[in-house]
Amino acid sequence: MLKLETELAKIKGIPPRFLAKLDKLKIKTVKDLLWHFPFRYEDFSQVVKIADLKANQTATVRGIIKHVGMRRSWRRKMMIVEAIIADETAGIKAIWFNQPYIARSLQIGRRINFAGKVIFSNEELCFQSPSYEITGLTAETKHTGGLIAVYPETRGLTSKGLRFLIAAIFKNLQPISDFVPKEILAEGNFPNLSDSLHLIHFPKNATDTEKARQRFAFADLFLLQLVNQVNRLRLAREKAPPLKVDRQFVESAIATLPFELTGAQKRSIDEILEDLQKPQPMNRLLQGDVGSGKTAVAAIAALVAAENGKQTAFMAPTEVLANQHYKTLTTIFRSSSIGIGILTGSEAKAFYGDGLEGKVGRFELLEDIANGKIKLILGTHALISSSESKKSVQFHDLALAIVDEQHRFGVDQRAALVKQEIHPGAETTVHFLSMSATPIPRTLALSIFGDLDLSIIDEMPKGRKEVITKIVSPSNRVKAHAFIREEVKNGRQIFVICPRISAAENSDEKMDERKRLWAEVKNVTEEYERLSKKVFPELRVAMLHGRMKSLEKNKIMSEFALGNYDIMVSTSVIEVGVDVPNATIMVIEGADRFGLAQLYQFRGRVGRGEHQSYCLLFTDSSSSTTLNRLDALLKAKNGFELAEKDLAIRGPGEFIGDKQTGMPDLAMKALNNIQLVKTARTAAVKVLKTDASLTKYPQLKNQLIAFRNQIHFE
Repeated sequence: MLKLETELAKIKGIPPRFLAKLDKLKIKTVKDLLWHFPFRYEDFSQVVKIADLKANQTATVRGIIKHVGMRRSWRRKMMIVEAIIADETAGIKAIWFNQPYIARSLQIGRRINFAGKVIFSNEELCFQSPSYEITGLTAETKHTGGLIAVYPETRGLTSKGLRFLIAAIFKNLQPISDFVPKEILAEGNFPNLSDSLHLIHFPKNATDTEKARQRFAFADLFLLQLVNQVNRLRLAREKAPPLKVDRQFVESAIATLPFELTGAQKRSIDEILEDLQKPQPMNRLLQGDVGSGKTAVAAIAALVAAENGKQTAFMAPTEVLANQHYKTLTTIFRSSSIGIGILTGSEAKAFYGDGLEGKVGRFELLEDIANGKIKLILGTHALISSSESKKSVQFHDLALAIVDEQHRFGVDQRAALVKQEIHPGAETTVHFLSMSATPIPRTLALSIFGDLDLSIIDEMPKGRKEVITKIVSPSNRVKAHAFIREEVKNGRQIFVICPRISAAENSDEKMDERKRLWAEVKNVTEEYERLSKKVFPELRVAMLHGRMKSLEKNKIMSEFALGNYDIMVSTSVIEVGVDVPNATIMVIEGADRFGLAQLYQFRGRVGRGEHQSYCLLFTDSSSSTTLNRLDALLKAKNGFELAEKDLAIRGPGEFIGDKQTGMPDLAMKALNNIQLVKTARTAAVKVLKTDASLTKYPQLKNQLIAFRNQIHFE
């Protein structure tokens, strides 16, 4: 009997050439083969008499082979196989092109099924390249007479070959145990694992395929929710320093802010401060649109930590963003005595209140952090990295870790910020606050960040003018350039975003349509040359992209922020962390190449000052789908509404990046099924409530460990 772990190469009867083809699809074991799921099905379930066939009908017919012939086309370049079968009502011809081996498979007098689409050719009905299956006297079929699985294939390995092999495997497969507890399957009305595998490969009807897909998607969502809930239980057992919150002190601090907090900001502050008072570590995600005031909320949390004599580490993914936060926080705390430091790969600065600020030596800053003089420490990964040449950061009494755009850090980097290795001798962990300007739909928040509590800032500061957004067709490009020139004359600045850094390196004439279209997309290097030399030679144009060194990027951004450039041509590197109130126009080239949520963030980089701002979406596409998608950006009231639309249009795989997550395809697609996500979450909570260590479910425990190693939401 075969087991799931049995290697296909050790199974007798599978030819070496077949194994080589399977290897190309990364199918090496029985499990790999059985989990190579169909991506669609041909519906050959309608079995009809030949005399009843109609043109353009998809059906299966059963008959006896009456004739088999093979000839060359009139140009003698193509072999044509013809066969005629007949039942008790009539006969019909089938034709195949360049498949001479079929003639050798068909023998006059044998019983056979043809399945496919009937066409009208040369004044008669016929099948063109139908599926066929020699049936004999048995009614059992694998390739005709029902819903027929169609798989991802490779040259020389067809779906028919895969179906044949899978059917043979099933006949010799030992019973498969299911890691999902029986009571969970029963409650959700899901078939067990063995039945689900049969249903997904050889369904009798569409209901079978849906049942199987739901079951496999549920199983992976169940594991994902278990990961989240186990993390929650682990955190509940850990200790963190409970912070005292003096509400009067907090209110007086808020009153000194140079702006009025929104209701959503105040609500988020209350939720965070409630967590900080607990002896268990806070684990919270603070979400809000670009410019909604997340940094101010984080600042109040850091201030409370400082008032308790504790330190806060604030980590950002880029030096540009770290400096932006440093500038904001030193402005907020301008009149306070809280020590603030910033440490990146290229610089060290410190602020000691009352206007005392300046560059310091790295060693001096590290000393002030170690002795507790600096209460709020900002930086990039430099906060948690060390080398022989650079001493690592040692905190005096760290209580709060804040990470901005946490998906841009690796799991190990995030973990290092809140674990004991940077808090020597401590028996406690620290409170954790993650911030994100990327709006995440509810289903994804429940699934991916299910171990985090959620605070949402869903309103913008008062007085913020709406950014006027327009879709610009190629015919209006000259008018758009004139408008840009006029804005610069009025003292304003412009962002121009391109999807690519440079042009395609090869111009292979044989490249497919998708690659050709990508090669034609605007790139920063050529657009910079065009704008600076041909379109706006009289203006000051700068270029920025991710391949530049940090020092160079910081210098250019600083110069732009100071008004020394009129136009900044950039890639998505400016998506986060850039605050230039004087910038009033955001031009996005190849807007159809970006997701809606990303476009929304780009747009959030303008409209941050007193002047009316604009977002111009340039696209060469005339596709109604593209234009409808971009139109959603014009109509959405906020980033969360837009994220839901983006998820519906692109699907979770593109929204998150399916290759980056390790999530199986079916589970990835199911992430936007709110009911299935909730069912999986309820099941995970129930199982862990009765058996937190999964001692009663050893198979589930092993599966959970494997799954945890597989997924990595970065």
